[in-house]
Amino acid sequence: MSARWLLASACTLALSAHAQDAMQGMDMPSTRGSEPRSPDYSDGYRYGSMRGMGMSDESAQGMLLLDQLEYAHDNHGGNAGFVDGEAWYGKDFDKLWLKFEGRFGDEFRTEAAWDHAIAPFWDTQLGIRHDSGSGPGRTWAAFGVQGLAPYGIETEATFYVGQDGRSAARVQLEYEALLTQRLILQPKFEMDLYGKDDPPRRVGSGLSRAGFDLRLRYGITRQFAPYIGLAWQRDYGRTADFARERGEHAHDTQIVAGLRVWF
Repeated sequence: MSARWLLASACTLALSAHAQDAMQGMDMPSTRGSEPRSPDYSDGYRYGSMRGMGMSDESAQGMLLLDQLEYAHDNHGGNAGFVDGEAWYGKDFDKLWLKFEGRFGDEFRTEAAWDHAIAPFWDTQLGIRHDSGSGPGRTWAAFGVQGLAPYGIETEATFYVGQDGRSAARVQLEYEALLTQRLILQPKFEMDLYGKDDPPRRVGSGLSRAGFDLRLRYGITRQFAPYIGLAWQRDYGRTADFARERGEHAHDTQIVAGLRVWF
């Protein structure tokens, strides 16, 4: 053996002994036979809400929408004011829903219902309806569905049961076509049916009335949008006969202008 090899071996042994002494002097935690203090290594810390950043999916919300607040001029020289709106308050699955529609000083329909979500975009509604204005008032029990059909068609279908064996049904279809981000074309179709004649209210059985509206609105803001449009309406069957007996027309075309506002 050379002197150089002996010197290298001695240095290696000295360094090894020094490293072992240093490791023994260190305070190393022992993990033999023990587990971490928490399985997820969080040591008991948990995520908490940040002030101003809470997002509750079950908070109660409300809205008032005046879908149509308008002035109409028909092709027979008549003028009238008209309103169609709704309001609701509640949580995701259950709400109190109010609807109102009619001409000022004439026929008016008001509904109050409990609204319950049964599927994505679809709700059932159970409540009451009251008709006022011309003729005696009528009160109905109401059951219906409303929601968003394929192709974005807003759909309402409601069945009504009243006193003295009266029944009725109402269907409404509405669509909003975005021509631009602010310019929106809104077609709307409505149809009313009744189970029996109601002469005091001048309503006939079967298909009583159908209407088609077309409105073009400009959204100054999301909450405020003026519009103009055309509204066509026609009475059928005995309802048309009642209108002619009073010297009125069974069909009507109107030029309308108004506002769509929601809060």
